[in-house]
Amino acid sequence: MKLSLPLLLAALMTLPTQPAPAAAPTPPDAARKPHQVEAPFGASRDDEYYWLRDDERQDQAMLAYLQAENAYTDAVMAPLKPLQEKLYGEIVGRIKQDDSSVPFRDKGWWYYSRFEQGKDYPVHARRQDGAGVDALSIQAANARGDFAGEQVLLDVNAMAAGKGYFSVGIYEVSPDNRLLAWAEDDVGRRQYTIRFRDLETGKDYPERITGVSPDLVWADDNRTVFYVENDPETLLTVRVKKHVLGTPVAQDALVYEEEDDSFYMGIGRSRDDRYITIGVESTVSSELRYAPASDPREFTVLAPRERDVEYSADHLGGRWVIRTNAGGATNFKLAIAPSDATSRAQWQDWLAHDPQVFIEDYELFDGFTAVAERSGGLERIRLIKPDGSQQYVDADEPAYSMGLSTNPEPESGWLRYGYTSLATPATTYELDVASGERRLLKQQPVPGYDPSQYATERVWITARDGVKVPVSLVYRKGFVKDGSAPLFQYAYGSYGISMDPGFNGPVVSLLDRGVVYAIAHIRGGQEMGRTWYDDGKLLKKQNTFNDFVDVTRGLVELGYAAPGRVAASGGSAGGLLMGAVANQAPADYRVMVAQVPFVDVVTTMLDTSIPLTTNEYDEWGNPEQKPFYDYMLSYSPYDNLKAQDYPALFVGTGLWDSQVQYWEPAKWVARLRDVNTGSAPVVFRTNMEAGHGGKSGRFQRFREQAEYYAFVLDQLGVADAD
Repeated sequence: MKLSLPLLLAALMTLPTQPAPAAAPTPPDAARKPHQVEAPFGASRDDEYYWLRDDERQDQAMLAYLQAENAYTDAVMAPLKPLQEKLYGEIVGRIKQDDSSVPFRDKGWWYYSRFEQGKDYPVHARRQDGAGVDALSIQAANARGDFAGEQVLLDVNAMAAGKGYFSVGIYEVSPDNRLLAWAEDDVGRRQYTIRFRDLETGKDYPERITGVSPDLVWADDNRTVFYVENDPETLLTVRVKKHVLGTPVAQDALVYEEEDDSFYMGIGRSRDDRYITIGVESTVSSELRYAPASDPREFTVLAPRERDVEYSADHLGGRWVIRTNAGGATNFKLAIAPSDATSRAQWQDWLAHDPQVFIEDYELFDGFTAVAERSGGLERIRLIKPDGSQQYVDADEPAYSMGLSTNPEPESGWLRYGYTSLATPATTYELDVASGERRLLKQQPVPGYDPSQYATERVWITARDGVKVPVSLVYRKGFVKDGSAPLFQYAYGSYGISMDPGFNGPVVSLLDRGVVYAIAHIRGGQEMGRTWYDDGKLLKKQNTFNDFVDVTRGLVELGYAAPGRVAASGGSAGGLLMGAVANQAPADYRVMVAQVPFVDVVTTMLDTSIPLTTNEYDEWGNPEQKPFYDYMLSYSPYDNLKAQDYPALFVGTGLWDSQVQYWEPAKWVARLRDVNTGSAPVVFRTNMEAGHGGKSGRFQRFREQAEYYAFVLDQLGVADAD
């Protein structure tokens, strides 16, 4: 018989401290309360745990259940506490605690962020440009602890003092370098507050703008700031407003309001600082407005939105350069248009569409254009010269990640870019495009790590429908592919977000214990181009789940792992992946980690009051339409739980998550406990002060990671390994 919540809490509080044998802790048993979830066309489903939803996060019964689950997790994890602490020490030990970022120059100042020993949050600062001042000299000064001449913009440690959560989402300096505007969040729900500071006096302005996104732009007058206001319930970005310093926030003028709740919104300045832009985009459509930054009273539409036409644009050299899929350019192309363009009829193709090459991003310079693209599942950077000649930036390994870095000065002849791999720490280079000279600006220091002891490779696994799926692997040298090793497989597979093989410091603790680490580049991302994404969403979503399982089976068959020693991990939409795979192929996995998992797909997508739901219709489908309802219902993890043996599961969430609400994993775990016929442990950890990204602070998240790593290693049978 399962204990009631009060009795469970009391029992867990009085667990014996003596090493005498004790009965295993009993998981909580949430009450079942019948509740029908109706669809517009008459379909109905019983959701007996719907009561766990409380938008205000105040219901005492719900909070008691989450606390009971946390207490149960504490009890299950208690024997692994030494391993957890050891892992945490290893992970933190690989962090240079007083590190700083690579400075970049903008409008006569060098900007960077730095950390101080033992502190959780960064210090954002700048130094004035001058003779002998450059990125390398500033890094050297920071390393010596020489901060003479530094102007601190924001000391986030001081700002976060006494708060369970704190984040600075963005900060921007006015064009005349005198004023600072920033957006901060002290809850974790991604509802930000904009504040202002006079950098010459250090005094803060009294006005605060609440309920906004972390997005702001200064106008040329150095007094007007444009910002994006959120809907207080759905958290959708719905209005652009402008605030003039020294005036009441309540009088802020409305600049633009988006009527279609399937669109996100953002604002920015063009590359040449000539225009302020307002961009809106849905999954399948985009639209951009622009106004002179010197007099931003009227915004002009660059090209009216059309369904299935996406575009983004930047301005330099008297023309717009536009990345778009218009005209059937599935993998996108670049077009150009005059400065006063108002329709697609004025666009001219510049860099043609290539079905084998996906154009992901670009950066405009006076003397060249840098294009970030993908080919064969790997990133590369193409440089286009004014005479039409082209070249590619070199890569050094078979599986890697490469992308454009911070390049605020279009007049520069040097391109900054980042390079990393599963074995190579994050590295920033700058390349003289004219001469080909490459300079190393920084490689992320990783104390105690020797990259020569690790190997990375790329393999291809054939999925059940014949499609070849790329997989990035890393392991410690000496690994023998004999089918005995444990495997930790990670993937995401949604929204066209690519999971590129970059260095991950905590993973080294797995590699050093003989674990093979794999990233499965499954459909739903864009690693292989736009069709890779299109083939993993809407009515093709099952491909995402099949790819993940088929990669696991392929790696086991190739000898990278033992059949009973496979761990799987994913978060958010990757948590949906974990839930679906746990239902469909539980025997292939010994243990799974599902962080902030999107597991109650149908109920959430039927409720337009839940933040961000309407933006997702072109990703998952609109369940008010029966074909999409039926298809989503066929894979929704919560709705497909059944009587079978499930793998061990570590499930994590944040009470204040605005993207995947806490009640989705809470309901999922509660129902899983009802039907699970297996004996492997299922634990559910709720961070009561965090949102979608977990608690703030650079060390706290590593404590959380060390906890689920300990759980995974224990399940894989390597918990006691050195």
